[in-house]
Order: sequence, then C-alpha cells, then structure tokens
Amino acid sequence: MSDPTRARRASSFGSRAAEYAQHRPDYPREAIEWGLSGADGTPRRVLDLGAGTGKLTLGLAALGLDVVAVEPDPEMRAELERRVPPATSLAGRAERIPLPDAEVDAVFAGQAFHWFDEPAAMTEIGRVLRPGGVLVPMWNYEDESVPWVAEFGKLGRTGVSSAWIDSDREPATHPGFEPFEKATFHHTQRRTAESLAETIATHSHMIVADPADRAAGLAEIRRFLSSNPHTASGEFDLPLRTWAFRARRR
Repeated sequence: MSDPTRARRASSFGSRAAEYAQHRPDYPREAIEWGLSGADGTPRRVLDLGAGTGKLTLGLAALGLDVVAVEPDPEMRAELERRVPPATSLAGRAERIPLPDAEVDAVFAGQAFHWFDEPAAMTEIGRVLRPGGVLVPMWNYEDESVPWVAEFGKLGRTGVSSAWIDSDREPATHPGFEPFEKATFHHTQRRTAESLAETIATHSHMIVADPADRAAGLAEIRRFLSSNPHTASGEFDLPLRTWAFRARRR
C-alpha cells in the first residue's frame, strides 16, 4: 500500500465517528486484565493511545483506572468525550504524546498500533511509560475459524483493500522494551445483518473507496447476510478473536 493511501485511510475515520462509536466492538475484560498483568506492580494511571471514540477507553475506565486518552482526530475525540467523560481526553499522536516523562504505568492501543510510525512511536511510548510499565496493542478480528465468518470475510473488498492489515498483527521489536508476548481471547458482539453491514462501512478501506466500489461491496455483504441462515433472522452473536500483545519497558 502506498504511503498516500495509508495516510488517507488513517485519517478517514472522523467522517464516520458516530457510526464507529455505535457499531465497532468493545474489548473483552480478560484481554485488558491480561495486558495490565504484564506490568511490574499494579498499574493505576494508563494511556489509551490512538483512542478513537473510546471503545477501549471505556473498558479501562470500567476497571477504576485513571485513564488518559490521546486521539488526533477532533470528531473521534468528541465522541470519546461524550461516551467516556471520566477519561482525560487530549489531542495528540503516538509519535508526539502530550504527557511528561514516566507519566503512566501502561499504554494501550486498540485497533490503532498499525497506523503508527512504529519505531518513532515506541521510542515516544517508552518516554511516557515508567520503567517496568507495559505496552499493550490489541486488535479485534472476526473469528474466521467459523466457516460462515470465513466466507463473509472474503466479501466487501475494494480497490484499496490490502493484506497489510493482517501482516501488521506482530508489533515491531524495540531496544527499550522486552520481547512481546501474545495471547488470543474469544469474544462476541451482538449484531443484526444491518448493524454488521454498518460495521463494515466504518472500515477504512470502505470509507476511502470509490463510491461505486463501496456501494457494490456493501450490497454484496447485505445479500450474503440476508441469505445466510446464521445471520438472516434477527440478532446473532458475531464470533470475534481479540489478539493482544504486551511488552514490558526495560
């Protein structure tokens, strides 16, 4: 994927901020707790980096943590502030975090780490993270070990879709951090055929696609969901896997 296309996708979400907040899945509590357990001591102040509309911020705040959420897009940040008022919301980027040195005990990034300039971001994360603190990138993916989900996953691709999303599941190594550990957590999201189609419409490859390609892709998705016995009638559980990584700051 070219850098202009990547940058365009990375900055596309604000135009669908309300839909993103409504339709994207949250993160399982056990995945968050696993990430936190990688830190030395008990984390109390945490950073959600590239926080978007606060899908992960909400899970962190529910654990009683002091949460700072950093997000560059003003429309996404406005949704976050509305949905997670206890969190401290700041404008900023992973490569330039508006916090002092050694300010937080853990840094999380939900569905965001692949958009960062990883070497620069990890150096900056290391600056704001106390020694012994933990970096926790995580992603939600449809569970394609389920046959109908695997078939569904082949649909709705556009001219700017690319396998780079999947290849970026493994974060880069960095001398300031110990090697990453990895864990996978099963998760579900209650959906209808229409709400799942709306979820796919918030994916960056759909947002930036040619309008005709986007319309054709979403029409194909709706046809599949309306004819598939698992999804055609009312609500259903969408099987998900949450991929979580953690690395302790040296």
